[in-house]
Amino acid sequence: MTEFTFSRNNRAPRTVGVLICVYAALLALVMMFEAAWWLVALLALPTLPALWDVAQNTSAGLSLNESKLKWFTGTREAEIDCADIDYIRFDTRWDFSVRVSLVLNSGKRIRLPDESTPHHREFEQVLQQAGFRVERHHFVAF
Repeated sequence: MTEFTFSRNNRAPRTVGVLICVYAALLALVMMFEAAWWLVALLALPTLPALWDVAQNTSAGLSLNESKLKWFTGTREAEIDCADIDYIRFDTRWDFSVRVSLVLNSGKRIRLPDESTPHHREFEQVLQQAGFRVERHHFVAF
């Protein structure tokens, strides 16, 4: 089995571009439509985690080898022995995002952080080549 490594930085051009567009739209609300400051501040609140990640330049990723699966995001990191994994579950949500969970031999489920996982199609192929059983569940509510 070959080793697989994936990582991403949160200071990506796409993230910076989205933040610039959002703040330009909020500024336009204030200048052109004289929106109330509290309303603009309320609309800006959901962007604060992304702004924090860009400012801190945090990174996330995972690595897989024949014995361990390791993942990290920001300052948090974890690892698990591949022998402890029963199967890997991919859940497609109603917003079309895909969540990845490790189901252990003990029945316990560990959900991988979304920012640590590569695109689900690529990741599924890597896992199948590594010999893991992969289950897909589409449009799961919870």
